[in-house]
Amino acid sequence: MIHPDAIPSLVFADLQGNITDFPALHMAGMSGGQFCQPNLEDLIPLPEGSELFVLPGRLPVGCQKETGEPLLVEEDPYQQGAAVQAVAAFMSPAHTAIFNSAYQTTSSNAPRLPLFAYTAVGWHQGRFWVTAFRSDPDKRQDACQFNQAVVIDKTKKQLGKHKENRLIQHLGKCCLTYGCPAARNYFLGRWEAPLPTSPTCNARCVGCISLQPAGSCSATQDRLRFVPTAQEIAAVAIPHLQKAEDAIVSFGQGCEGEPLLQAEIIEEAIRLIRKKTPRGTINLNSNASLPQAVELLARAGLNSLRVSLNSAQDLWHRRYYRPDGFSLTDVKESIRIMKEAGRFVSLNYFIQPGVTDSIEEFEALSQLIESCRPDLIQLRNLNMDPEWYLQTLDFQSQDKPLGMRPWLRQLQEKFPTLRFGYFNPFLR
Repeated sequence: MIHPDAIPSLVFADLQGNITDFPALHMAGMSGGQFCQPNLEDLIPLPEGSELFVLPGRLPVGCQKETGEPLLVEEDPYQQGAAVQAVAAFMSPAHTAIFNSAYQTTSSNAPRLPLFAYTAVGWHQGRFWVTAFRSDPDKRQDACQFNQAVVIDKTKKQLGKHKENRLIQHLGKCCLTYGCPAARNYFLGRWEAPLPTSPTCNARCVGCISLQPAGSCSATQDRLRFVPTAQEIAAVAIPHLQKAEDAIVSFGQGCEGEPLLQAEIIEEAIRLIRKKTPRGTINLNSNASLPQAVELLARAGLNSLRVSLNSAQDLWHRRYYRPDGFSLTDVKESIRIMKEAGRFVSLNYFIQPGVTDSIEEFEALSQLIESCRPDLIQLRNLNMDPEWYLQTLDFQSQDKPLGMRPWLRQLQEKFPTLRFGYFNPFLR
């Protein structure tokens, strides 16, 4: 892994979005609302395919070179009186943040940030650097794996062949409008393909990326508006599992609600799929709210379950998910059922620096791992305004966080057989 030979400089933007570095200050990071200077080992080059965002209504914070103390930048250091904005990186998949972008919101009228992850970024030696690490070597969603002209050509041909299949048509929109990597890989005939199924949900996740109430922030994509038939699902899944390299099909996508609410349709689809091919992995991404539905699908042939989880603490889980009729106890029971059936379970664990690596959360997660025995933790950045998330949880930790790298190292030492990554694995 490449690290810089010195702490990168602070970067900021003007009101037109032009980004400039300020070498008089080091970049800073933010963890649980607190500012600090990153270490060299915390920094990697900005991954290909990442994006830079300006943060309106938020002033940048850097660190003084001599002391490392945080310093608020209230105006353009090159143009007296000119306004500035903080800058953040939205990293490409398979990379996990160590610090959020360091900023201070200037007023109560500042707009809520859209549903992306906001990683600290600086400038050094002619390139941008971010506080992060690569959490999965799998290149299935790397920018270099996609030729957009090929994606468009193959997608349009597939859509033309299957005009009657509503699910394939929906995936075409996911691919061509939203650039969904899973949908793109489906049309390219490789790796993991999505099977969105449910337009409804039994949670009101504060950071839901497909449905937000009026007056909140915008959802980043449209939610599925229909329930596909088992035959429509099978028409997507069977050819993919039969032909694709390391083939996976996954129910439960960002463009839908909770797939367990359509358990009977999914059960029928799984049985149709397995009548035609034993090949590949059938996975379900879920909030794991309905243990009986999980048991039904495990009997039908579901190979793996990925459980979305913001916290292993009941209070924080409840404040984020705002569940309708389920609790963290039900989530744990769903994991137990899958494990007793001999199936694979991963935690889609939302990473928020300062919260995830707090001592109380580390202890709660350790207890969950010990009691539920998941096979893998997927280190996914939480796509949500960091300040909004802290307010949602009413986060008031009194202890200094462990730090994301020490947090991961301690988990690896404590649970040597537990796997860590970013993607749903192909089960051999």
